[in-house]
Amino acid sequence: MAEDKPENKSGKFSRRDILAGLAALPIAGIVGYGLFRNKADAENRNSSLLDEIKPEIMSGIPPLIEGKIIQIGIIGCGGRGGYLMKALGFVNPDRIDEYTEKGRTDKYWIQYLDDFRAQEGLNIRITAVCDIFDLNAQRAIAAGANVHRNSRSGKMGDAPKRYTTYKELIASPDVDAVIIATPDHWHVPVALEAARNGKHVYCEKPLSWSVSETYEIRKTVKETGIVFQLGHQGRQTESHHVARSLIKQDVIGKISLIEVCTNRNDPNGAWVYDIAPEASEKTIDWKQFIGQAPWHDFSLERFFRWRCWWDYSTGLSGDLFTHEFDALNQILSLGIPHSVMASGGIYFFKDGRTVPDVLNMALEYPERDLTLLYSATLASEKNRGKVIMGHDAYLELGDTLIVNVDPQSTRYKEKLKQGIVEPFKPIYSYVPGQGTVDAITSPTEKYFAGRGLLYTYRDGKAIDTTHLHLREWINCIRAGNDAQPSCNIDQAFQEAMAAHMGTLSYKEGRKTYWDKEKELIV
Repeated sequence: MAEDKPENKSGKFSRRDILAGLAALPIAGIVGYGLFRNKADAENRNSSLLDEIKPEIMSGIPPLIEGKIIQIGIIGCGGRGGYLMKALGFVNPDRIDEYTEKGRTDKYWIQYLDDFRAQEGLNIRITAVCDIFDLNAQRAIAAGANVHRNSRSGKMGDAPKRYTTYKELIASPDVDAVIIATPDHWHVPVALEAARNGKHVYCEKPLSWSVSETYEIRKTVKETGIVFQLGHQGRQTESHHVARSLIKQDVIGKISLIEVCTNRNDPNGAWVYDIAPEASEKTIDWKQFIGQAPWHDFSLERFFRWRCWWDYSTGLSGDLFTHEFDALNQILSLGIPHSVMASGGIYFFKDGRTVPDVLNMALEYPERDLTLLYSATLASEKNRGKVIMGHDAYLELGDTLIVNVDPQSTRYKEKLKQGIVEPFKPIYSYVPGQGTVDAITSPTEKYFAGRGLLYTYRDGKAIDTTHLHLREWINCIRAGNDAQPSCNIDQAFQEAMAAHMGTLSYKEGRKTYWDKEKELIV
């Protein structure tokens, strides 16, 4: 994945103007407050509000469970695969040299490197890698050997073995668990092979490429008893846990409408990724890339920009909407919607792609009396965020969290009359590590940083969410006794079906329904 010069992750929307005087409290982790004209009056009145709002804040990191070294195979070693290896503690030594050199003129790169080296080891070893592009495989081998997190001149450990097919890697006795970071159409075939061979699975989102294989992978994971974690690292985001606790306390009242979005406006964000100059028919196993997809002649565009075609991708619904859905499912336990209606089209990127670059979806939950609206464009960066609307207040959620009072609130009616709270003004804010700068981010990573998907906080310290998500998976493997991670196969199944309902609705131009009894999309 391309890397850009560091940027402040809150660059698009600074909270500092509205959080007067609070920017100097990055370690506090949370701030509850009212917004008032008179500061002294605010201090007196604020305490009564805080008595009513008691968020649950995650503290510390669960200790690593002791046990034998877990041997891990990486299947798919491109941009996301490389990031997953970093979250495990393994980076190509050339990257270390690069960060060090950039740190001579930019201190944030040094901080980034220091944070990576301070990341706790997980008592694992990368023993095997598999990628159908030679360059990716070579980079992964070098990263896997870098057990001491050194530069190119430093000491290296044993290099992982490269396998040319995922089946050979999975069959190896030197592999206990696999991480799948392939294109979407390979997720389930690889996961099925791993599960049937007793290998634990961490699979990048989305769970599945088609509806039919979704049932098969759920059945196989349950039958084999392997530990399965879907790669929705947002499950570790502290603000999501805070939001869930506030909603359980009925702080915002009855929820009737939720709005979430995806807004991007650059080629990288629209999946027009760079094409490596080393790539050719000689360095890429094209036949293996195609797999179960319809045959197409060799194409560098399709190989590197596969997300643009339904042949290999799940489009906006499976790729980006699933982040938003899983966060809300975590916070509200929504489950699979009763119905979905989707529309959109290819309105900007006229580059031969088949997946839309604009998508709108309405997910209905009549049993909960609420609607979830999702909209996306890959040609505008207008920041719209994630908003959960209740009768008494609305909750805005990203890497920060703000609760604003509704002027017609029943719960806060008397406080509104007395001027203790003001309409559309915050009564509570969660501001984790304000002012922290993320050292290296591509345009795509910047988008995820703003949504709390790159890092979270524990006791005021920034922590990589992907590291925490992988750590949770590894702890469950060591714990045994049917220990389940937070995004297990049941949560993954709900994510997949919600996304597939949206995709089918878009493709077929109709509303799709979920038959809860038969577990079928109709």
